[in-house]
Amino acid sequence: GKVSRAFKSSMEVFIDVWYENRKGKKTKCNEAIYTFVAVNKKQQPVAVPKLKPESNEEKNRFEGALRRKQLSLILAGKMNPNEATELKSLFIK
Repeated sequence: GKVSRAFKSSMEVFIDVWYENRKGKKTKCNEAIYTFVAVNKKQQPVAVPKLKPESNEEKNRFEGALRRKQLSLILAGKMNPNEATELKSLFIK
């Protein structure tokens, strides 16, 4: 697993799952995306450090994380679709 993007107090973790056969050949068999929120001892959200993607894969996952977050917020009724600029950029040029 690897953190794909850190927000104010949450971070998205992208997990790749690999299978290795007896001959040592590795095959990607699954992937998952989890979101975690950092909290203090009082269970209150705390800030997490920013993340700087370096590889092309990290940059793609970093950009995608914001779109996934915006979509999640819209579906939860916590964001107006007109405010989701990154998500809208996929559909409106």
